[in-house]
Amino acid sequence: MARSGRAAFHEMGLTGVLLIPLKCVVRGVLFSLVVVVLCLTLDASCVWRASGLAPLYALRASTLAQGRAFEARQRVSPASVTAMANGLYTVLFEWTALQRMGQRFATPEALSLPDTLVRQFWMAHCEAFETAMVGIQLLGLRLAIVLRFLPLGALLYGVGTVDGLVQRAIRRAGGGRESAHLYHGAKSAQTVILGLVVPVLLGWPAPVRWDLCLGAIALTLGGLARLQWSFYRKHV
Repeated sequence: MARSGRAAFHEMGLTGVLLIPLKCVVRGVLFSLVVVVLCLTLDASCVWRASGLAPLYALRASTLAQGRAFEARQRVSPASVTAMANGLYTVLFEWTALQRMGQRFATPEALSLPDTLVRQFWMAHCEAFETAMVGIQLLGLRLAIVLRFLPLGALLYGVGTVDGLVQRAIRRAGGGRESAHLYHGAKSAQTVILGLVVPVLLGWPAPVRWDLCLGAIALTLGGLARLQWSFYRKHV
């Protein structure tokens, strides 16, 4: 008899169980890299359409203003929004010495032949490097704003889950129908929202109404959680 490709947890063995955290870390890193590449690609398209970096700088300024407004409304530290942007910039440009390299090549001092070639490459693509730097700061600001809405999202998801389990208990007691299709459909829709819609919003090359967009996403996830757990077929 053929075995399923998905082994149960107790069938994985010690090695398989120990590799689960490593697999989660690798998947998280790969997903983060995909999000960064997606956001930078959308930022580059904004710069290309405008033939300059001015719209990207304006978008960063407006996003920072939105973050400051959320900080004031929630009465949190004024540095909470910029901390994420500074952290991403530090990891990607300061730790990798790209910023120091750009500062060095910006001066007219004489360089060795290899450094001169690298300077020529840098100067030829300086707009792309500047786009990446501003884009990473913009991504950090937007991530910080998304984190501001996590409590609301967790609350609505929790309410939807509890209500769904209650509806499931009522349905099972009354002999209601089960639907694996609705369960898996609601589960897949949540994955699409978190894995596609939110990353696109993070890189959207235009101002975003975060209160409306993230509020709608939180409500949608809460509704999908209710639908998912209402039709959960296994015993809890």
